[in-house]
This record gives sequence, C-alpha cells and structure tokens, in this order.
Amino acid sequence: MSAIEVNHVSKEFRLGQLTSFKDNLTGLMARLKGQPAPQRKVFKALDDIDFKVEPGEVVGIIGQNGAGKSTLLKILSNVVQPTSGSVKVSGKVAPLIEVGAGLIGDLTGRENIYLNGSILGIPRAEIKKKVDEIVAFAELEEFIDTPIKRYSSGMKVRLGFSIATSIEAEILIVDEVLAVGDLAFQRKCFDRMEDVIKGQGRTVLLVSHNIRQVERMCSRVVLLDHGKVLKDGDSGEVCTLFYQRSNDKIHSDSTQEHGSRKRIKSSGEVDVEKIVLLDTHGETTEEIHSGEPLRIRVAFRFNQAVKKPEIVIGTHTTDFVYLTANSTAIFENRPDFPQGLYEVECCIPSYPIAPGVYCIRIAVFDQYRRVIFSGETLRMFSVRPTSEESRQAPMRLVNVDASWELLGNQFFSVPATLPETSAILPRKIKD
Repeated sequence: MSAIEVNHVSKEFRLGQLTSFKDNLTGLMARLKGQPAPQRKVFKALDDIDFKVEPGEVVGIIGQNGAGKSTLLKILSNVVQPTSGSVKVSGKVAPLIEVGAGLIGDLTGRENIYLNGSILGIPRAEIKKKVDEIVAFAELEEFIDTPIKRYSSGMKVRLGFSIATSIEAEILIVDEVLAVGDLAFQRKCFDRMEDVIKGQGRTVLLVSHNIRQVERMCSRVVLLDHGKVLKDGDSGEVCTLFYQRSNDKIHSDSTQEHGSRKRIKSSGEVDVEKIVLLDTHGETTEEIHSGEPLRIRVAFRFNQAVKKPEIVIGTHTTDFVYLTANSTAIFENRPDFPQGLYEVECCIPSYPIAPGVYCIRIAVFDQYRRVIFSGETLRMFSVRPTSEESRQAPMRLVNVDASWELLGNQFFSVPATLPETSAILPRKIKD
C-alpha cells in the first residue's frame, strides 16, 4: 500500500483582490438581469498532478518559483483542499512547512514547545519527555524561559525546527526549512534530516531550491513546471534536466539587456570592453568540451594610468559557486598600464569542469590591492560532454584524471598530476 497517493489533483486560485460589497452587489444585479457577472481570472497552481510515494521512499519536489511545489505540500498536509482530484495519505504526517509560524511572542520558549507540540498533534506526555531534547538541539538552554518576543529571528526558527523534527511520524513533509540558523546549526539540521531519512526509514517529501542537496538526499525526484509533472524519476536524471532548463533560461536571459544578470562594481578607472572565448584554433566560440583548453581574452580600457594592476580572471557556476581564479600576481614584475586599451588572455590548458553552463568573472586591483573593477556573470559559456562522459560518475563538478591499480583484492586511486595554468601578459592594442 502506498504511503501517499496523489490522484489527478488540480488546485485553482482566483487572481486579484477579494471582491468588495459593491462588486458583489453589482454581480447580483447582473445575474438578476440575466447578464453574466464579472469573474476574476483563474490561476491553476496545480494541473492534474498524479503520482505515488511508497513507504520509506525519499522523494524530492523541485521546480522554478511558481511551479506549484508549496501548494502541493500544503494539500498533502491538509492545509488547503484541492479543487479537483483526491489525495490519500496512510500514516501520521509531520509537516515542516513554515517553521516557527505558530510561536507566540508573549509566551516563553518552554510554553511555546507545549503549545506547538499540541498543534502538531503530539500528546502532552510525549512533549514532556522530549522538552529537554528539543531545548538542547535548539541550543536555547539559557533562554528557554524567556518570552519569544525577545528572541532573535534565528533563535525562533531554531526552536521551531527542533519542535517540528521531534515528532515521531511515518511521513515527513519538508518545505525549505533546512537552511535555518547559522552555519553550525545548519549542519546539525542536515545531520538530523539524514538520520530521519536514512536511519529511521521514514517516508519523506522534500522541497528545496538547493538542487545538490535534493540530489544527494533523495532517491527519486519529481520536477514540476507550471503546475504539471514534467518528469518523475531517478534523482540524478531529473536534477540534471532541471539544471539544463535553468541554465538555458539563464543563458537566454543574459543575451537580453533587460534580463542581464551581470554584477559589476567599478571605480571608473578601468572598464571591460569585450570578452571572447577562443577554441584550439584561435577562433571565437561559445562552448568547449570538458578537458579542453579554456582561453579567455579580455579587452580592458584603462581610463587613467594604473601602476602594476593585478588582473584576476575566473569562472563560476550559475548559482555563484566559484570554480577557478587565475591572477597575474604570479608575475613578480607586473607592468604599469598607462591610459589606453589593452588585451589580456588567460589560458587554462585543460578545463576540468563537468558539462554545464558556466560564467566568467573578472577583478582588477591596483598595486595596493584596492578593487578598481569587479564583475560576475560577465559572459556565459557551455562545457559539452566528451564521448567518454556517459561512463563518468554522476554528482560532480570537476573531471580529474585518475589511474587505477589492482592491489590484491582492493582498488585505490592515484591522483594524476594537476594541469598547470598559465596567463599571457597583456599587450597594448590600438584604440
């Protein structure tokens, strides 16, 4: 028997403000006259969603903003009702949808534990047994008898998460609540969720925009798009499809001025005039294959003379994970740059990044390490798979060569020599 059955579920909302008494009266008069009453536009948050989740399965729900993820979880948590279709849930449900939403400011942390536990369906005797554990996990021993209104926002969500995850339920519904508190507490949240998922064998539905986290924690992923199930299957395949669609959209937006995602800070002393990628034949390109040389040529306009500037050219993912950064600081005698137009080329002999869409970032410092130019997502390029890519392991950012040797009945990898990077000194070009 499935733990969750979603049978052709649709959910509609009417757009616009709630109708006033005057609008209702106008509509009534129109109907009395046999005329159609004005109707607000209908928005379908979910459109004929149909899938099942088996006991002990960990399923991720992903999609762009507005895809219907949170609406689906609210229906499964019985917070809202579907417009059509049916949902069948077998087992006790613990919803982690809006952590800390039910905390009351005038009550102490301890009183809120009992109140929230009751709202979530935990018997008082069970709450009493878990109070010390909840307080310890939230790291609020010193403040637990202080009114919540004196808590910081981080303290509130830590307490809310601790209460919600203490519920002993067969089904856990999680909506964007893992990144709460500081980095150390977030690590505790991840560890607790992994214990719930892997150690206790509960059925889990997880919604998150952290796709790498979903791919790592879930055995199966459902991709929603405009209220419909676009793909349902293996986490690696579905997350890869999501990345491809997102990167294609970002790439498309970056070519339009109104959709530009460039992040630039400049003192006005230097501007980036042009950025091009070159292939192995010296021709401009928009893509390379994984492991091929990455040649980035940049034209700078120095609006005033700068002594011994340091130029950094790097790459990052579309979600701003920095991948590479190569600097002219490796040269002991960097040249001065008089006012004018210059070209600089940076070459990585073998770009070892897995296939995907990536961005170029550039920074320029003066001789005192003052930032005079900084820019991210200045240009986008694609890394395409090689013929051997289908045999590579999934869930990686970097392709590195490795040699294998059989020693007895055990394997171990020997790291290959890392490729060297090189930068070509700038040359003056004509304005």
